[in-house]
Amino acid sequence: MALTDTWLKAQLNREHDATFTKADRDGLAARVSPKGKITFQIRYRIDGTRHRLDLGSYPLTSLKEARQQALEVMRMVEAGFDPKVERAIQRKQRRGEVTVESVVREWYDGYCEQNKSNPGQIIRTFEIHVFPELGALPADKVSTDAWMTLLETVAKKYPAIAERILINIKQAYKWSARRGRVSTQPLQHIGARGDLNLKKRSSSHVIPDTDLALIWRATGMTRMMPKNRLFVRLCLLYGCRSGELRLSDIEHWDLKEGVWTVPPENHKTGKQTERPIVRPIFEPAREMLLEAKALSPNRKGALFTNRDSKERMGRSAVLPLPYNIMQWARRHEGVEMAHWSMHDLRRTMRTKISSIVPPHVAEVMLGHVMPGQQGVYDRYDYMAEQRDAYEAWWNCLKGIVSAD
Repeated sequence: MALTDTWLKAQLNREHDATFTKADRDGLAARVSPKGKITFQIRYRIDGTRHRLDLGSYPLTSLKEARQQALEVMRMVEAGFDPKVERAIQRKQRRGEVTVESVVREWYDGYCEQNKSNPGQIIRTFEIHVFPELGALPADKVSTDAWMTLLETVAKKYPAIAERILINIKQAYKWSARRGRVSTQPLQHIGARGDLNLKKRSSSHVIPDTDLALIWRATGMTRMMPKNRLFVRLCLLYGCRSGELRLSDIEHWDLKEGVWTVPPENHKTGKQTERPIVRPIFEPAREMLLEAKALSPNRKGALFTNRDSKERMGRSAVLPLPYNIMQWARRHEGVEMAHWSMHDLRRTMRTKISSIVPPHVAEVMLGHVMPGQQGVYDRYDYMAEQRDAYEAWWNCLKGIVSAD
């Protein structure tokens, strides 16, 4: 008589005098231990030799699943394959499956690190938000639903980070698929706006003159390390990205020629243009630079370093600078400044110089790519024009500070 679910349930976890076996069909049988553990097994012959193979335990493996496995085993035998060997190969392949983390790290090494403007931030995002949840799972078996659950959870607190994960995991899967590492694209048709309701938010904060004057005054009066004060002021003077200044080496500042060169690898558009950004060292900046060089423990290499170290200033060291200034303003001036970031200094500088500098010169000063054909054919560095523009901006800034 064939096996039934009723019979299996009746024997499960019941004590018996000895191990016994009940046959089903197609070579399938259920082996019941003295303590009532039920294991499905199949018997078959290869070249006249009898073999036995365990298929799984009940109820984790259902009767229906066991019968399907039994049929598959018999097909293997009929085709001339040893089921034990074939199942061992399948287990090995499963253990060697490409995981989500390996997909991301291979993409990071092969593409992201060379082509993204801030690769370290990207991989750190995955290490914090993705790898603990999905990193060890086979990349081809993580469903769209599992990805959406993770992204929606992150988006509730960190919308920008959720969007960063979505953009980059789609790229990682695509990169891996082209190399035959994965065969699925679980997020191919998922969009940040339509599916995660994430809206692109670009900050438009321009620091008002009163706060700008307060920032300048605070950088001269707070307990901030001298190098940090200079860092904030130079960012405001040049309207540069904080990373351009943080990554600058002493050798990049040519005092003899009066030129600051930002190599392509140190600025956002460098991978696209393969050109450096060149800016003049005008007198107020020169004085600050000389002070920064005197404070640096290095004679070559990183100009701005971590505290009591010769190592380059880390990105994390830059982030709290605005907060420290806002705290100083609150404690010593009784002023609640509107929240601002280091990048807001750049936006404010660009806005302020619009009335005193031609637009194309202002864009060159910020290191932006010139639009259209102008970006293709205009290779002039506008160094003289930049110098005049920076002098004009310095005078404007002095007026703002003195008026306060």
